[in-house]
Amino acid sequence: MDRRTTLKMLGGLALAGPLPATRAFAAAPKTMATVVKAASVPWFNILNQGLEAAGKQFNITTTMVGPAQVDPAQQVKLIDDLIAKKVDVIGLVPLDVKVTAQAVKRARDAGIVVITQEGENQDGKTWDLELISAKNYGEMQMKALAREMGEEGDYVVLVGTLTTPGHNSWADAAIAYQKAHYPKMRMVADRFPGADLIDESSRVTQQVLQTYPDVRGIVSMGSNGPIGAGNVIKQRRLEKKVAVVGTMIPAQAQALLMSGAIREGFLWNPKDAGYGMVAVARMVLDGTPIKTGIEIPTLGPATVDEANRVIQVDRVLTINKMTVGDLVKMGL
Repeated sequence: MDRRTTLKMLGGLALAGPLPATRAFAAAPKTMATVVKAASVPWFNILNQGLEAAGKQFNITTTMVGPAQVDPAQQVKLIDDLIAKKVDVIGLVPLDVKVTAQAVKRARDAGIVVITQEGENQDGKTWDLELISAKNYGEMQMKALAREMGEEGDYVVLVGTLTTPGHNSWADAAIAYQKAHYPKMRMVADRFPGADLIDESSRVTQQVLQTYPDVRGIVSMGSNGPIGAGNVIKQRRLEKKVAVVGTMIPAQAQALLMSGAIREGFLWNPKDAGYGMVAVARMVLDGTPIKTGIEIPTLGPATVDEANRVIQVDRVLTINKMTVGDLVKMGL
């Protein structure tokens, strides 16, 4: 992906300018609270910027909450608390769709709209918004890893948790693509959790290097995984031996990318994701029909799976030495 294409896709709020409201909102603001995977994670701090910007645009008062630890049971408690507060909309980035299913049902039974992100398999949701195709996204990451490994050797996969729906869908696609196209590559163990936290992914990487000294590649589906892994690779001076790729935030990854401790990264703009969640909530509150071809503000036309209640656009960004500087300047 060249620099011009990357900047065009990043566009979102910064390049699009103020978005005209589709109607005048004279009534009191609606309320929307979004439950994310964990508090104080940079990814969700950026997502919250989109929530807040869209809230101002669409007359919805937004807040964001998340568990202190990566724990789906804590997400359930937060959802139940929001039900008790009688918010109009709950946003959710689920850690485990089975654990959160009953809480989502309770919210819907209470008349609350539920908009998920990275939760296309969440039962009971009103709509899920995806900025990527899980299959394409996983395959892109495996193609990058294979290129950096010369299409042969041992590798491992990091995910946030073994139940995180988005991460494991991407991992499924990546592993399937490797098996079909790169027979000389080998996943040496089942996927490892810990990619949501830098310290945990560092610990996992150290364990992997000790247990599998011949490993030549690490692909992380969680945005802190490449940072933790890259730090270990840099400390051990393994930049030329072990390739690290995965989902990441440019500002966090820039130094490691430039040093070679991380080879390449991918993401969508979390700010666009937050903005889109609120925009979809506004459509639902207004009774707007949602069908394929509908324009999602800042994101463009969407493909809509009405049966599974999934709205999808394609907003993948590629992060490498050529693009990372511009992406950081744009606020990512």
